[in-house]
Amino acid sequence: MELKTNHAAPVLTDPAPTISKSRLGIHSSLLPYSQQGAPFSGKYITIPRKKPGKLDDVWSNGWLDAMKSSSPPRKKLNKDFSVEVASDDTDNSYLSWMLKHPSALNFFERITNFARNKKIAVFLDYDGTLSPIVDDPDRALMSDAMRDAVRNVAKYFPTAIISGRNRDKVYELVGLTELYYAGSHGMDIMGPVTNTNSVNSTDKQGKEVKLFQPAKEFLPMIDEVFRTLVENTKGIKGAKVENHKFCASVHYRNVDEKNWSTIGQRVHDVLKDYPRLRLTHGRKVLEVRPVIDWNKGKAVEFLLESLGLNSRDDVLSIYIGDDRTDEDAFKVLKKGNRGYGILVSPTPKETSAFYSLREPAEVMEFLKALVSWKEQEEAN
Repeated sequence: MELKTNHAAPVLTDPAPTISKSRLGIHSSLLPYSQQGAPFSGKYITIPRKKPGKLDDVWSNGWLDAMKSSSPPRKKLNKDFSVEVASDDTDNSYLSWMLKHPSALNFFERITNFARNKKIAVFLDYDGTLSPIVDDPDRALMSDAMRDAVRNVAKYFPTAIISGRNRDKVYELVGLTELYYAGSHGMDIMGPVTNTNSVNSTDKQGKEVKLFQPAKEFLPMIDEVFRTLVENTKGIKGAKVENHKFCASVHYRNVDEKNWSTIGQRVHDVLKDYPRLRLTHGRKVLEVRPVIDWNKGKAVEFLLESLGLNSRDDVLSIYIGDDRTDEDAFKVLKKGNRGYGILVSPTPKETSAFYSLREPAEVMEFLKALVSWKEQEEAN
C-alpha cells in the first residue's frame, strides 16, 4: 500500500464533495443524510487558524460540568432480548438509541452488501477501540488477538490508526509497520507522502517514511505548556500529564472528584497565557491543542486524498472509534455519504456514527468478519 498524491501540501479545507446516495448503493430509507456541500474545488490552502476563545474560570464556562459528564459510568448489559439494553432505568432510551445506531455485527450482511465491488478503507481509534479503557494510559495494551485481526484487515484494505496519543507511542503499542498512523488527533501522520509539510524520517527497521505535520510550528509551545502543566498539577494526587507531541493531555481519571475543579482551574490558568492553544476534553482527560482547523476528520480526508480514494465513486470508508474526538471523522463520512462511522459504546451517546459496537471485543469480531467476508468474496 502506498500513499499517492498529485498535489503539494494536500491540506483539505474545502467542503466535502457533493455525492449522491448511489455512491454507496444505500437505499435512502437506510441513509437519511443531507446532501450539503459545495463541489470539491481541488485547491489546497494554508490551514486557517481558528479565532482564540476567551478562557474564564471552570465554573462560569461550564467546564466542570463537562468534566463530570465526559466519562459516564458504564452500565451492565443483559442479553434477555435480541437487542441488548441497559439493566437500569435507561432501558427504553438505550433501546431507542440502538434503533438509531444499530449493531454493526447485527447489520454486518447489510454493510457488506453495500461494500461489494467497492474499495474499502479502514480507520481505527486506539484507546477504547482496539484496547480497553484503563486507569493508567500506559497499561492500555491491545491483545495479540486484536493485533492479528488488525494485521489481517491491512492485508486487504488500506488501514490507519488515528489516535489522540503521540504517534510514536501508538506506533509502539500497535507494532504493525503496514499501517498508517496519525497521532495527536491527526496532526502527526506517518506514511510515504510527499508534500511541502513533510519531513523525511525512518522507522525502527530503517525504512524511510514521510511525516505530515500541519501543526509543527506549535511544537515548542506545546512542550513549554506540558512542562508547566506537570509543575502546576504535581500536587494533585492521581493527576497525570502526557506530552503527545502536538497536544498535551491532563488525565483526571484517578483524581478524587472533589479536586476536579482544582485541576480544571489550573489548566485554564495556564492556557490564559497561550491564546493560540485551545482546550478540549475526552474521557476524563483535558487536552490542550493548537488553534488550527485540523482534527481526525481532516486526517481522514487527507489520507483518502493521498491514497487517491477521495474523489472516487467506488470507495467505502469505515471509521471505528469511541471518543468524542472521533465525531469529527464520523461527520466527514456522514456529510458526503462516504462511508460508515461506528461508535464503540455500551451506553447511549449523542453521535454522528451510523452503527455501534459495545466494546473492543466486538470491534475485533467485526474486523475478523470483514476479513472472512473479503476472503470469501475473492474466492468466488
